[in-house]
Amino acid sequence: MPFVTKLRLQSGDVDALDGVVTDIKETAERKGAELKGPHPKPPERLRIPLYKRVGGDGTFEDWEYTVYTRTIEIVGHDEFAREVTERDYPESIHISAEIEQLRQSGDS
Repeated sequence: MPFVTKLRLQSGDVDALDGVVTDIKETAERKGAELKGPHPKPPERLRIPLYKRVGGDGTFEDWEYTVYTRTIEIVGHDEFAREVTERDYPESIHISAEIEQLRQSGDS
């Protein structure tokens, strides 16, 4: 039964994120790996209050940060999926992987 490796890549640097995703996609094409995606998610805007004092008296302007997310699915090609998850990525990129085993119809 084949495995599906679901990758979730996140970053505040959209250019770095898209560069990494493009590299994964081009490598998959060269190696003949089945790739679904990248699927962009809507950007998530985070707002963090900045307090002037530890006690919470007064605040500065909130710090705002945008997180961009792309998801990719690698179907089968376990060696390629392992290679992608073991790469060294820029510090601005956060990657998480989830592995799911597909069941064939009729399997119990």
